[in-house]
Amino acid sequence: MRTTRALAVAAAAGAVVGLAAPTASAWADPTNLVAMPSVIPRGGHLTVTVDGSSCQTGGKITSHAFPDTNLHPIPGGTTSSATAVVHKHATPGAYDITAHCGGKTLTRPAAFTVIHGGVRGGFGGSSHSGATSTDMAIGGVLVAAAVVGGGVFWMRRRSENRV
Repeated sequence: MRTTRALAVAAAAGAVVGLAAPTASAWADPTNLVAMPSVIPRGGHLTVTVDGSSCQTGGKITSHAFPDTNLHPIPGGTTSSATAVVHKHATPGAYDITAHCGGKTLTRPAAFTVIHGGVRGGFGGSSHSGATSTDMAIGGVLVAAAVVGGGVFWMRRRSENRV
């Protein structure tokens, strides 16, 4: 008898959650906001995509780092996109983005970060090509050490064979 009651309660709870989920997602339209790239220099172009059917009829994105920018629908779905130019005087740091679509808003806190200079990749980039004289000196010392070490090893092995 207890198993039947527990099963009935579980089924009722599942039905309530299952029926409430579509209603909750309709209230949250727009549903997702993505900014690419997530780290951008001042004056850079930021692409923002927003999911939600209410954004298909128009909308805009706002932030303190760039001027208000209109969203444009992407054909074949419920996604809209906008390209914003970050102010050249924007202070480095994290910025929020808010999407305004069909009278509803969605804010993504710290959606992207503005940095002072250009985006650095790898191990710091390079200012010239080719090896410097310091690189050549270090390489020469390493090769000489390898030759000396190999010679010492060969001489020791040779003397062990005679004994």
